[in-house]
Amino acid sequence: MTYLNIMNNVLRRLREEEVVSVNDSTYSKMVGDFINDAKTIVEEAADWSALRETIVINTVADDNLYSLPETGDNVKLMSALNNTQKCYLTYQSKDWFNENIYLSSETSGAPQYFTYNGLDSNGDTQVLVSAKPDGVYSLRFDVVKRQADLTSDSTNLLVPEKPVIHLAVALLARERGETGGTSTPEYFSIADRYLSDAIAIDAAKHPEEMIFRTI
Repeated sequence: MTYLNIMNNVLRRLREEEVVSVNDSTYSKMVGDFINDAKTIVEEAADWSALRETIVINTVADDNLYSLPETGDNVKLMSALNNTQKCYLTYQSKDWFNENIYLSSETSGAPQYFTYNGLDSNGDTQVLVSAKPDGVYSLRFDVVKRQADLTSDSTNLLVPEKPVIHLAVALLARERGETGGTSTPEYFSIADRYLSDAIAIDAAKHPEEMIFRTI
């Protein structure tokens, strides 16, 4: 569903006139802010299938610092592997990397470990890998990457639209103090029901993530 469709869905539920563009008026711009707030809340509620993607990075010899492009600082790494060597990359702490890089002689070879290393100049998440690559290796990072704020009429929402619509209605109803029939707590209850149903449906696509395993 597009941003414009979502906005008009929200406006109708608030008994407001539909718009032909999300930037039609000051009010529609405010509604857009609440829609994006609702989108963020829904995105953070689960590791949605629609937000999952694989980032492939080809290493460069003697460089062990890499950015995960277009991820920002709100990304979840599900798994990492060295596709060239057919092995998973194991997470290690920054202290572990400091010891191996600065307190002892850093080795070169096929990357086997990774850790996070802040953000690059574009605001994207960076990772350090070890050993320092001695050539080109294909590294695959499976991530959950949140969608940027909706700004254009035709931008499609990636997460389920029902929770976003109803949560935005609840937030807007609370903001203006009256709803003309349904109370604000009821709106939030409706939104929670849509969200819990959407999470259950999406979680069924990854049943292995719902199994608790002891070590």
